[in-house]
Amino acid sequence: MSHSSIYLHIPFCRRRCGYCDFNTFAGLSRLIPQYVDALSQEVRWAGRQSDPGTSVHTLFFGGGTPSLLTPMQMDQILKTIRESFQLLEDAEISMEANPGTVTEESINGFVEAGVNRFSFGMQSAHPEDLRILDRKHTFSDVLQAVGYCQKAGVKHINLDLIFGIPGQTLQRFQSSLALAAASGVDHLSLYSLTIEEGTPMAHWANRGLIDFPDDDLAAEMYEFAEDYLAAQGFEQYEISNWARGNSGRCSHNLQYWEYEPYFGFGAGAHGFINGTRTENVHSVFDYLQRMSDGREGQFPFSPAALAGSLLSKWDQMQEMMMVGLRMTAEGVSAKRFKNRFGSDLEVIFADQLRHLLREGLIEWINVPERAVRLTKRGKLLGNRVFMEFVGNEVPAGLQ
Repeated sequence: MSHSSIYLHIPFCRRRCGYCDFNTFAGLSRLIPQYVDALSQEVRWAGRQSDPGTSVHTLFFGGGTPSLLTPMQMDQILKTIRESFQLLEDAEISMEANPGTVTEESINGFVEAGVNRFSFGMQSAHPEDLRILDRKHTFSDVLQAVGYCQKAGVKHINLDLIFGIPGQTLQRFQSSLALAAASGVDHLSLYSLTIEEGTPMAHWANRGLIDFPDDDLAAEMYEFAEDYLAAQGFEQYEISNWARGNSGRCSHNLQYWEYEPYFGFGAGAHGFINGTRTENVHSVFDYLQRMSDGREGQFPFSPAALAGSLLSKWDQMQEMMMVGLRMTAEGVSAKRFKNRFGSDLEVIFADQLRHLLREGLIEWINVPERAVRLTKRGKLLGNRVFMEFVGNEVPAGLQ
């Protein structure tokens, strides 16, 4: 029996970064106490509606800036989860944090509440890159935050880095990567910058104030990272993620990539329960209103639900391929696919696999079991691979 996971969205920020298009809000910190109460209420609702004894093995507090919560507020939420679900004793409890928003006291408080994995948005070690990204912390803040965690006994720490930043040279990225790898953390996440429409950064680029990212340079940075991090003892296990040993892997994100169930609580949170996708209202004000006006909700759609859909078997097959192929080491297991859907992967997706194999974007492996995964070239062209599993006609045998 597989365990479930829980994602909790904390949408508050002191200020929005210029490249950010996530569901975040600045200037609303006064609402955090009320939001924590509403979030706890949604957790209790889901606990009552779920199958008795639903076990949870990972929690992830994302944002926004979850480190704007106080340790006492974190403790309130975690106690509510423990009361509402069967939270495993060794559950991974992750928390995103802005390096400039934590202190030794706050880290100690979060750890005492139960947090055992931290993810810091380092992005770059260089002031020039941080200025373009509209980030206010420094690399010294990052090292200080990591030090607080290590002193508190936290073994699992991630740093997020962004590459392909306008004006960022290969050498500057290499320097940031080297500093991150040497910081003592056991996990690194690397993301290529995408300039999203409607963000301040898109406005700057459209006006010619900054350059759009150079895709060729970004690819060179990515390929350097693959080789460099391998030499530093990091194993790439997902298209954007590296860990020192299996224990360093993020179990919560593996829940997504292995296409397993997870609850999504909070404003704008998404979930995947019983083959159903859920999405909550995005506005903090709408979320607070929904959770206070006595709505009942119909599981798995909480009172805060905005939309959702029950996925067909074919939809789930395609989604499993898209998310599973992100796992660069294991890929998608033919046996696991057959056990889940009762169909052969190589038959159901024969055309797509044949095309991608011919293009050199995927490969078959037989250890530890037969599976399909991305090639080195496929990692660079991942979106092209994933799109092969979007919007296909339902095979005759599944209709």
